[in-house]
Amino acid sequence: MRCFMARKYSKSSSKDVEGAMRKRKRGTLRSGRSGRKVKSRKQAIAIGLSEARSKGKKVPKRKVKR
Repeated sequence: MRCFMARKYSKSSSKDVEGAMRKRKRGTLRSGRSGRKVKSRKQAIAIGLSEARSKGKKVPKRKVKR
C-alpha cells in the first residue's frame, strides 16, 4: 500500500520551467532589471517558477531569506 502526496507544482508550471531552461540553453534568457544573460541553471529555474506564479499556476510561495 502506497501513500501518495499531493503535487507541490502543477504540470503546467513545470512546462514554464522547461521553457526557461530552453531559453537559457539558447542564450536568450535574461534576468529582470539588469537584463543580463542568465547562465546559471538555478537562476533559470527560479525565473521559470516566478513566471508560473505570475500566471497564477500552482507553485508554492517563495521562501523569504532573512
